[in-house]
Amino acid sequence: MSQWMNVLIEGILLGGLYGLLALGLSLSFGIMRIVNIAHGDFAIAGAFVALAVAARTQWNPWLCAATAVPLMMAAGYVLQRWVLNRTVGHDLLPPLLVTFGMSIIVQNLLLQLFSADPQTLDIGALSTQSIHAGVADIGAFPLLTLAVAVGVLAGVQKLFTSTSLGRVLRATSDDRDVVALVGLDAKHVYGVAMALSIGIATIAGVFLAMRANVSPSDGPMRLIYAFEAVIIGGLGSLWGTLAGGMVLGVAQSVGLKLNPGWGILAGHLVFLGALAVRPSGLFPRTRDR
Repeated sequence: MSQWMNVLIEGILLGGLYGLLALGLSLSFGIMRIVNIAHGDFAIAGAFVALAVAARTQWNPWLCAATAVPLMMAAGYVLQRWVLNRTVGHDLLPPLLVTFGMSIIVQNLLLQLFSADPQTLDIGALSTQSIHAGVADIGAFPLLTLAVAVGVLAGVQKLFTSTSLGRVLRATSDDRDVVALVGLDAKHVYGVAMALSIGIATIAGVFLAMRANVSPSDGPMRLIYAFEAVIIGGLGSLWGTLAGGMVLGVAQSVGLKLNPGWGILAGHLVFLGALAVRPSGLFPRTRDR
């Protein structure tokens, strides 16, 4: 019984990382209707930026992470403002193709700069510490990851509901033409939205690098996990994205417990089952446009 309790807890904690990774993807689609194929690669790129800062400065890994986030946010703003805004419209195909090209460029750039060798961001003893709680042992770092995911989600929810920027983002998501009529620059708003999306992806990528090894080719697989979490949770629902990540994490943990080769497969099967039974997701909130 205690073993299965540990499996359940591990899956929930892993779901925090998946939810954090999926949040940025959900934002880019919810606000701009962009299916960002390069989202996973940007997360991995953010992790390698933190690794590069750590290698050159010997700073604390958390300070390196804090440095990587604004750098990647600035890159996201530039890419959206001067590249992706040219493709945004009623057709989803142009941004899909452009972000696919970005994915290939980012992967090859990372390979040139960092080689194909897996790397990790060392956080010392925290990576192996655990907390004994009753019949289960909870990893300290996975618990911290879940806490950060919840904190980021709560912050984004507060941004959208209680700030003027959040109201502008929601208004632009509803109708960019009306926003332009009141004097707001939709291109700038989209740039801010993409900066926020890639900034959150960078946080997820850094936590992934702290948790395990990362390599330049990991982006597409992380994109699949993020996409599955978004679909399971429901488009447009921030907390649904976290719930979807937890469902995916638990499925993978249970599959891995049953057979070492079934972990990833179990997650994909649960995603397909959720798609068949409830294609709109657990908590859909996106309106038809």
